[in-house]
Amino acid sequence: MTSPAAGTDPAVLVTRDETDPSVAVVTLNRPAKYNALTVELKEALLAAAVEVAADETVRAVVLTGAGKAFCVGQDLGEHAAALEADPVDALGTVRRHYNPLIRALNEAPKPVIAAINGPCVGAGLGIALAADLRIAAEGLKFATAFTGIGLSTDSGLAASLAHAVGVSRATELVLLNEQFTAEDARNWGLVRDVVPTDEVLGTALELARRLAAGPTRAYAEVKGALRFGAVNELPAVLEYEADAQVRLSTTRDHQQAVSDFLAKKKPVFEGR
Repeated sequence: MTSPAAGTDPAVLVTRDETDPSVAVVTLNRPAKYNALTVELKEALLAAAVEVAADETVRAVVLTGAGKAFCVGQDLGEHAAALEADPVDALGTVRRHYNPLIRALNEAPKPVIAAINGPCVGAGLGIALAADLRIAAEGLKFATAFTGIGLSTDSGLAASLAHAVGVSRATELVLLNEQFTAEDARNWGLVRDVVPTDEVLGTALELARRLAAGPTRAYAEVKGALRFGAVNELPAVLEYEADAQVRLSTTRDHQQAVSDFLAKKKPVFEGR
């Protein structure tokens, strides 16, 4: 990860859960600007996502924001300066930064939980939806925001939002650019749970610890199968699933869990 300039805080913090060190906590750390996404923050978040994905001692990840917001999307001050300097290149950040970031989060071979502690807007919503599960604070506001500044979606929202809430509702949310609440998101299946703000991180950590104690390699295969299944026909999905089962048949977690089941014992997964 890029080192911060002298006297500044790092754009992203990567820490370990004190209760379970196999849980990594990745925190967007620009609270004074509601974690609005600058180039520095996007690059730091990508580096952190790659780091925790590659670290075999990490078995689950919690992604959250410092301060009062999760992430309010692109920093429009920085974007305005980029437009003035070179309008054609200004949106090059989508391919340079957003696309690899969303892929890194979505394809991480371990569960990622978004602890959405405050407003979650635009690319911030895309980042939250790149996680596997989401916990949200009571009453917080979500918005797509893109059409409000004359843009279409980025950060994978055209796929992730439609898959989460259906094409009709996703179209409404993007075209009309209307805010919706955490409670709406729970009713639509967009988030797993809605809790008081001061309980968001703790709830997400509790869920992460549960997942960290599970079959990590099976989780990775499940994530891959769901991504594959979202864009392929059933015959191809069946073959993918069959291949995944063969890969998992050689893991210690699977073999020991079968033995434990037959012995009427609760399995203990090692993530290998």
